[in-house]
Amino acid sequence: MVVKKRERFNAQLYESQQQIQNESVLICPLCGRAMETGVTTDEHHLIPKSMGGKEKYLLHKICHQKIHTTLTERELARHFNNWESLQAHPEIAQFIVWVKKRPSTYIDRNRKTQRMRKR
Repeated sequence: MVVKKRERFNAQLYESQQQIQNESVLICPLCGRAMETGVTTDEHHLIPKSMGGKEKYLLHKICHQKIHTTLTERELARHFNNWESLQAHPEIAQFIVWVKKRPSTYIDRNRKTQRMRKR
């Protein structure tokens, strides 16, 4: 049975994330903006699943897309496997400044991963 991502959301999976944040409002760990669960959010593994990562975090879809358009899975696993190092990456830091001016429901449908751009 195929279940859409927005229907798979289970608040219990994100208890550790919610304990750090305000219980009534989820905050994106990358950009720091408030999140509304649904189609504008995505799950991210700090260490990619292909490299053995298990821990999932909820963040904005546009933030998740930016991470994967900028960095490869190997780079994520080796050097950018925590939020502080991701936020310190020059291209992502510039993106965070830009995205903070957008509403929390903003989705940019033009972003493509590096693999898709090379085709």
